[in-house]
Amino acid sequence: MAPLALLMLAACIPQTGGGYRDSGYDRPAPRQDRHSQPQSQQDGWERPALGNEQDVRRLPAPPPAWQARKVQADSRVVAGTSYTVQPGDSLRSISMKTGAGSEAIARANNIPSPFVIRVGQKLTIPGGRYHLVRDGETGIAIAIAYGVDWSRIIAVNDLEEPYILRTGQRLLIPDTASPSGRPETIEQRAARFHLDLGVDDIVTGGQPAIAEKAKPAQPTASSARVLSPTTPVAAPARLAGGFQWPLKGTVIRRFGPGASGERNDGIKIAAPLDTPVLAAADGVVAYVGSDIPALGGLVILRHGDGWTTVYGHAGQLLVQRGQAVKKGQMIALSGNSGFADRPELHFEIRQGRSPVDPLPRLPAR
Repeated sequence: MAPLALLMLAACIPQTGGGYRDSGYDRPAPRQDRHSQPQSQQDGWERPALGNEQDVRRLPAPPPAWQARKVQADSRVVAGTSYTVQPGDSLRSISMKTGAGSEAIARANNIPSPFVIRVGQKLTIPGGRYHLVRDGETGIAIAIAYGVDWSRIIAVNDLEEPYILRTGQRLLIPDTASPSGRPETIEQRAARFHLDLGVDDIVTGGQPAIAEKAKPAQPTASSARVLSPTTPVAAPARLAGGFQWPLKGTVIRRFGPGASGERNDGIKIAAPLDTPVLAAADGVVAYVGSDIPALGGLVILRHGDGWTTVYGHAGQLLVQRGQAVKKGQMIALSGNSGFADRPELHFEIRQGRSPVDPLPRLPAR
């Protein structure tokens, strides 16, 4: 099949404004009333080397957000203490006073949504190192700045889908011992740290932070729109129907551990070079690029309900980040980029952070 003509680069679309779902952390404490009952709890860019000499041809796109917005490791160390709630306080204002994260304070004191606190209530302020998230920062960039795996930051902060950080949020940075056991500075730790970027990192830590009252950009069907790398993208709320096969070809490797102990998080489908790669379900392009060398040309789609699909080893990438795609729409052409020794597609289905076997979820053929 002849290569598709490349589309012209369009102007970047700025982040859209609007109402963002109320987190509840700004809700002030109700005034104390001795008669009341307790309230109820309601262009050119640097591309990593691929595994072989095949070039991944693609539509023009900016660098990923974690390269576009660097993070300064200027965290604040907070001592564990206690705080008595004052009139007009909210978890957010207490966070600003103490330097601890509002989410961490809520967890430490077993305060569920909608995060109601009372005047006179004594709160435990959890100690630790907290990073103040700024506009456009990503989880991946924060992990690199502090020399800590992003998965550990997810765990200690109890982060969940859709993993979009909020400007002004304070993330707890877990401690990491040096190989020698001797204390080291953040700069020393970051200098020796190497983030082995994987699909889970991109899915959970690739979205740029967004202002509290802003909305992520809505997807568009046009591949000519190129979003700024610091613009978050809205994902579908629900998965529409089931999944279809992304490629006509032969399954040459199945999901799970291989003979030598390595694990395959998806399936490998062999097909001739430049075979159309199709979206397995309606979705939004969350990532397109080649930042995971082993997978080469890569597209990641979000489908709603926490479902994600992954398409690797592509030779041509035909969609843009933030583009809405329909089930069966061509998103790439097959190739042998990355660590592939023949034209093939690496295909994954993920539920949340966990890869699942695609075969039981695809139609029999």
